[in-house]
Amino acid sequence: MLVTIAIVASLVGLLLPAVQAARESARRSGCSVNLRQLGLAILLTHESSRRRLPAGYVSEPSRMPVDPGSLDRPPGTGWGMLIAAYLEESALADRYRPAAGIGIGALENRGVVSESPAIFRCPSDGGPRAAFQVLDEAGEPHASGAVLGRSSYVANAGHAEPWGEPLESWEGEANGPLYRNSWLKLSRVSDGLSKTVFLGEHTQRLSQKAWAGTLPGAASHPSEAFAGSEPDGAATLLLVHSGPADAEAEVIHPPNDPVAHVCQMFSDHPGGCNVACGDGVVRFISESINLDVWAAMSSIAGGEAVAGDGQ
Repeated sequence: MLVTIAIVASLVGLLLPAVQAARESARRSGCSVNLRQLGLAILLTHESSRRRLPAGYVSEPSRMPVDPGSLDRPPGTGWGMLIAAYLEESALADRYRPAAGIGIGALENRGVVSESPAIFRCPSDGGPRAAFQVLDEAGEPHASGAVLGRSSYVANAGHAEPWGEPLESWEGEANGPLYRNSWLKLSRVSDGLSKTVFLGEHTQRLSQKAWAGTLPGAASHPSEAFAGSEPDGAATLLLVHSGPADAEAEVIHPPNDPVAHVCQMFSDHPGGCNVACGDGVVRFISESINLDVWAAMSSIAGGEAVAGDGQ
């Protein structure tokens, strides 16, 4: 009997890694399906509305209050909410009042923006699932009392991080496809839709990310598991960047970079993360990708050559 038990235990030990690998493969496939739907919804939004891509998030110059550090203003509507009607989430989209937006004074939208549609959640994301209370940069509850539903997916703003400066416009600073008030025409993506990353992953194990929007004076904070990371501005509830950025010289953040910035792509998949390119195709990007190739895939009009699938 002891010999039989030992043999069974050995077999279980051999089979368990294979079972875990099969489960992760299924989860990764589910994540890929989610991102493909999100990517196609971005293209549908372009085709059926303004003939422009959705903005990373909306900040109207005439609105108050304004955050002096970033010049963010309401309504803060994010790319996820802007495409919700094309994701079988039309009920949420219909209930959302764009003029009220996110946060201060937006009581009528709180029931909408605090929801967490399944399509915005990667099956491998090991972080919290419940909606989170928005914090300011100091880590205190934001004055609005806003509570936002979580997302495992973020939009690519390009190389730089313009949310760290008081800029009225990000034109000339952001060179990705989705950023504050971007509303780009597809013709602006001259590097090619298939070679340009639009969306990617960010696990809630690392930091808070939202799908519906952001608000002036908010911040994305790292979890206790990544306590060595720093919080970042309101834009990083929705957006990430790849680098190089002016303040970081030639530093580039590939997926799953162990530095674990709240403003980079970071998944719970072993070896890399899924991204959706501008043509709606989803690719798995290795965490060991050539840094120059990753930077090239993150810009819309850099003129860089990206061979093959970019891995």
